[in-house]
Amino acid sequence: MSLTAHGPAARGLGPWLLAPLAALLLALAAGAALAAEPALPTLTGRVVDGANLLAPEAKARIEAKLKAHDDKTGDQVAVATVPSLQGLTVEDFANRLFRAWKLGQAKTNNGVLLLVAPTERKVRIEVGYGLEGALTDALTKVIVTTAITPRFKQNDFSGGVEAGVDAILSILSGDAEEWQRRAPVRGDAVDPVTVVFWIVVILVLILVLARMNSGGRRKRGGGIVFVPGPSSGGWSGGFSDGGGFSGGGGFSGGGGSSGGGGASGDW
Repeated sequence: MSLTAHGPAARGLGPWLLAPLAALLLALAAGAALAAEPALPTLTGRVVDGANLLAPEAKARIEAKLKAHDDKTGDQVAVATVPSLQGLTVEDFANRLFRAWKLGQAKTNNGVLLLVAPTERKVRIEVGYGLEGALTDALTKVIVTTAITPRFKQNDFSGGVEAGVDAILSILSGDAEEWQRRAPVRGDAVDPVTVVFWIVVILVLILVLARMNSGGRRKRGGGIVFVPGPSSGGWSGGFSDGGGFSGGGGFSGGGGSSGGGGASGDW
C-alpha cells in the first residue's frame, strides 16, 4: 500500500506547513530585532549608577554640583555607569543613551553625558550639538586621559567620575585655560618663526610685482576700496536661559540631541 498522498489532500497540507513556518520566521526576526536594541537604563536622576561604582557621599556631591550648574546655566550634565555595553562600542552606546534621555534643551542641545562601563573598561564624554564649541573633542580627550582614567586605574571610580564632572563644569563655566594647557602639542605643528619668514617673503614678492606692474600703467582714480564684511550681528553667542527645570520636579531630558561629539578612553 502506498503512503504517498495525491490530489486535493496533498495540496491541503500546504497551508498547515506554511503557517507554523511563517510564525517561526516572524519570531526569529523579532528576536533578532530585540537583540540588536540594547536595554538602556532609565533616566532617574542626574546620576544613574547602574554599575554601583560610586560611594553614596560621592554620588550626592556630584548630583548637587550638576543641579547647581543646571539651575545657573540650563546645561544638562548627566552621569551614567552601566554593567555592560551589551556588545556595542562605547561611542554607539553613549550616543543612543544620550538621545534616549534627550539631554539638553531642545533649542540649544546643551547636554553632556559622562558614561562609564567598567566591564569593558571604557569611558566616554558625549557632548550635545550646542556645547561642542565650548567642550571640544580635544578638551574632552584631555579630561578623559588626565582627570578620569588615572583614578580609574587605581580603582578610584568615585574620584575619577567626580574629577571628570568638575572638569566638565569648569570648562562650561568658561574656565578652559587650564585644560587647554594640558592638551598635547601636535607633532606636526609648524614652527612660528618659519611661518613669519614665509609671510615676509610673500609680502615682499607682492610689493615687487605691484611696482613692476604699476610702471607701465596709467593710474585710474585712486581711493580705497572697501570689502564688505560680515554684518555687525555676527554669530550670536551663548544660549537662551529659558525653559530649564524646576528644582523640585525631578530630572528629565529637555529634548536635546548629540551628533557624536566628545571623546572616549579606557583604562
